[in-house]
Amino acid sequence: MSLTPEAIKTLSRVSTATITTVLLKKGLRNVWMRGSRPLRPGQPRLVGPAFTLRFVPAREDLATPESWSSPISTRTAIEAMPQGCIAVVDAMGITDAGIFGDILCARMVQRGVAALVTDGVVRDLEGVLGTGLPVWCDGFAAPPSVAGLTFVGWGEPIGCGGVAVFPNDVIVADQDGAVVIPQAFLELMLAEGAEQERMEAWIVEQVNAGAVLPGLYPMNAETKARYAASKK
Repeated sequence: MSLTPEAIKTLSRVSTATITTVLLKKGLRNVWMRGSRPLRPGQPRLVGPAFTLRFVPAREDLATPESWSSPISTRTAIEAMPQGCIAVVDAMGITDAGIFGDILCARMVQRGVAALVTDGVVRDLEGVLGTGLPVWCDGFAAPPSVAGLTFVGWGEPIGCGGVAVFPNDVIVADQDGAVVIPQAFLELMLAEGAEQERMEAWIVEQVNAGAVLPGLYPMNAETKARYAASKK
């Protein structure tokens, strides 16, 4: 199933917390990318297909400023990013070398990239924030990527924050972080995610009205019947 504009609209109303719960019920426990936190508070929830990039540890003959002009470089990779994608970067959790700075982020904005998600860090923080590109990362650092990383490619399976991410997996990122929805589970999430949100909103209403949690969350048979009746 493809990620249509309607699917994006539906998922933009489903929290990452709900997504992890729905996928957990289907046996998927490892979908939340560790270390990928919103760089700016209040970033809207974003949804898009994953465009993957991968770094490996720095090797002195490869991780050099000259490598930035190589055909295999982050600069070249950005030119391959399609509009609306979410760039997901495997930086192996390295936090003392910034993978992207303000210039690269500015180019991503020009290409219509929806967001950057990484288990690493960015640099040129003030400039990155100034581009308006929504970023989920593990912080910021002054040194450039080649101080600690070697860029090796894009468009292949990666591990980001301990999670396997394949090209065109669906990424959802909000204030709780970034999660992956495997392509095979997209239809399920579209069917069950929105309903889970409705159900939990109803539960919150009951709690605010003074209801106790046993029998309400999770619902017993009587509560399920009351919830079903509320939808009619």
